[in-house]
Amino acid sequence: MDHPLIDLINAKIAAAEAEGAFDNLEGAGQPLPQVEDPENHLVNRLVKEAGGVPEFVSLSRELARLREELRDTGDRTRRKEIMTEMSMMEARIEIARKEHRR
Repeated sequence: MDHPLIDLINAKIAAAEAEGAFDNLEGAGQPLPQVEDPENHLVNRLVKEAGGVPEFVSLSRELARLREELRDTGDRTRRKEIMTEMSMMEARIEIARKEHRR
């Protein structure tokens, strides 16, 4: 069963077409650009335009923050905790990089 608004949508598109709203669009008649991942291209573009970054990038930023905290911390117990966190973070970054390459 079609969506209840499909007829309204089609009518609006037909009216816009009749008025010439789709004439002279940028890139008309040209082939679509080649993309590396066509199935996810739109989602990737929207995330990028919204300022999103791949997970490994945000994890790398967190790792840099931990390194800075390690430099500034003199407490041996806290240093050990930070180094454990850094080790786990490095593993997560590697996993995220592999996922991103897929």
